[in-house]
Amino acid sequence: MAEPQQPEAEDPRSKGRSAQRPGGRHSAGRSAPRPGARERAAARGTERASERAVGPRPPADPPVPDSVTWYDLDPMARRELQSLPKELAERVGAQLAAAGLAIDDEPEVAYAHAAAARRLASRVAVTREALGLAAYAIGKFDQALAELRAYRRLSGDDSHLPIVADCERGLGRPEQALELGSSPAADRLDAAGRRELRIVIAGARLDMGQTDAALLLLEQDGDLTTSVVDDSLIRLRYAYAAALVAAGRGESARSWFARVADQDVSERTDAAEQSIEPVATEPEGTD
Repeated sequence: MAEPQQPEAEDPRSKGRSAQRPGGRHSAGRSAPRPGARERAAARGTERASERAVGPRPPADPPVPDSVTWYDLDPMARRELQSLPKELAERVGAQLAAAGLAIDDEPEVAYAHAAAARRLASRVAVTREALGLAAYAIGKFDQALAELRAYRRLSGDDSHLPIVADCERGLGRPEQALELGSSPAADRLDAAGRRELRIVIAGARLDMGQTDAALLLLEQDGDLTTSVVDDSLIRLRYAYAAALVAAGRGESARSWFARVADQDVSERTDAAEQSIEPVATEPEGTD
């Protein structure tokens, strides 16, 4: 009669090791799931597969202040949005209106609203325009360039050419800015747009170390000395003062900054500060 087999001795080193998984959860849970666990796991797998198929869930729209509605939007922009269903048009319009109200003081907030509008209605030109301008305001030059080019394709409007050229400067491509300055689109700009483009092209010349060329460009057309005052002329005169600083003509620069400060009643520039800051001494014999 065979002797009954004795149970194998348990390795004391293994005690407690097989019963635990990382995190302290009992290993039996893997082979004996609680009722419903298999179904929940299958559902999670289905959700993950769905996310992979359709992409991540889009972010929520940033909240629009209660006082802002799509009626705060420019009438031309509202007409453009009428190609959308009414509820969507009002939702996009509110985001665009909020972006427009925030662009000067809170450009990051404006960018969030414009991005939401673009996400909701990317085939409407005004949403591409809004995001391009907001991206430009916060220094996202590559995105601004892409959005404003898309706006140009959708609308046929060349008015943002100066900003497009300045984006090229911001991306370290002043030569591309110069090409835009001599493009057919430049000839289609209005007077203010041509001044803005001259400012950008003069800046590109300064980027390339061509200070004299920048000054000559800004001195064209008598815009510096005209008695007319508007935003584009104020910026042109400010750019001229900055170019004088780059040329080492400090006293002339100080004088021009003072002129700009007198005209810039809205204080959109720092000309008042520049007019009293020590700047480079002007060489004798210059104007």
